[in-house]
Amino acid sequence: MFWLGVGVFVLGLLASIAWHELGHLVPAKRFGVLVTQYMVGFGPTLWSRRRGETEYGVKAIPLGGYIRMVGMYPTAEQLSPAKASRRELAGTRGLRRWAREAAADAREFSASEIPPGGLSRTFTALAVPRRIVVMLGGPVANLVLAFVLLAVCYLGIGLPTSTTTLGAVSPCMPAAGQECTASDPASPAQAAGLQPGDTLVSWGGTPIASWADAQAAIAASTGPTAVVVERDGAQVTLEVTPELVEREVLDADGATVTREVPTVGVSPRSELEPASVGELVGDFGTMLGLTFQGVASLPAHLVSIASATFGGGERDTGVIGIVGVGRIAGEAAATPTDFGVAGFALTQLQLLASLNLALFVFNLIPLLPLDGGHVAGALWEGARRWIARLRGRPDPGPVDTSRLLPLTYVVVGVFLLIFVLLTVGDLVAPVSLGG
Repeated sequence: MFWLGVGVFVLGLLASIAWHELGHLVPAKRFGVLVTQYMVGFGPTLWSRRRGETEYGVKAIPLGGYIRMVGMYPTAEQLSPAKASRRELAGTRGLRRWAREAAADAREFSASEIPPGGLSRTFTALAVPRRIVVMLGGPVANLVLAFVLLAVCYLGIGLPTSTTTLGAVSPCMPAAGQECTASDPASPAQAAGLQPGDTLVSWGGTPIASWADAQAAIAASTGPTAVVVERDGAQVTLEVTPELVEREVLDADGATVTREVPTVGVSPRSELEPASVGELVGDFGTMLGLTFQGVASLPAHLVSIASATFGGGERDTGVIGIVGVGRIAGEAAATPTDFGVAGFALTQLQLLASLNLALFVFNLIPLLPLDGGHVAGALWEGARRWIARLRGRPDPGPVDTSRLLPLTYVVVGVFLLIFVLLTVGDLVAPVSLGG
């Protein structure tokens, strides 16, 4: 089952990448951009087929994907002559010359892909709003998919919900973290004759309609208490005397404190029950907010992971790499539950929903080569043109994003280092379901 879980996760990852790229492809084709490739993965091509003017395929390394749009960089003819001095190589040396050469090579290669008479079908020829739609199409596709996956979980499969039927009766009342021994006295529930499968009807005269009702009634119990349960279709009345046991509880301020609370030694049976639309929307918003927080605090998480990986410190569980998520998917599949196939599907879909939220948020970072970097470039271009119109000046033309290639190389290098660190951390100091 472990490898089944890993396999399902990998297929879900590929599907999420393919869906992301489709989010770019559909508006790009709708706006007339010439798209020559739609690829899932990187590296050597495993399979491809050409349909029309686009080659569709799958590559060997399933860590991303791309669509190849003609004219991602403006041609020399499209750029403003007033800024030509910024593109000249004469009189430059060192890093500045290298940067200008890299930008010139990128513009030249981009121009070489444009077929005769095809300048109007390039990405840079699109109006700024359309360019933003194309680049946001991928992340938004992941956001939509995450919501749909959670909706299937919440409204279709259902969430584990505690019922009023007893799932387990503890044989004793051990201290927190301890196990029962033969010398331990029986728990109040065991002594009273409560059994797994009993359905609580009332506790101390209070009707029990939910497990929250049962918890409140037990907490209010003092001394021997009459408990009515339904067993084998008949109601049975038992007498339970709760025992005061030290347990960690939350006080009125939300802080964790240790108190003596009435305890009997029972736990509920859980069943999958559909949640409400309000719960779905609320939890989706919470997950999205936590994902933004996780990406914003990524540097701090990486320092902690590096410390755990190379210095033996405690592993930060706030950020997990692809290998770690695959491991969790495998462990979840191998962990027995009371829900069978439905429980397996629920876990896998929730993991994939979290993954798609991460893809959405991460791709919004305003740095090339991420989608957010292209959006930032388009916004800057739109702002320049708007300011020029207000001042009655000529159109400054497209932003030359090829000049950002040196920074792009640095960003790609940093991302590769992050990927390596997370992968090594997932192997050396893994995060598992057991903590």
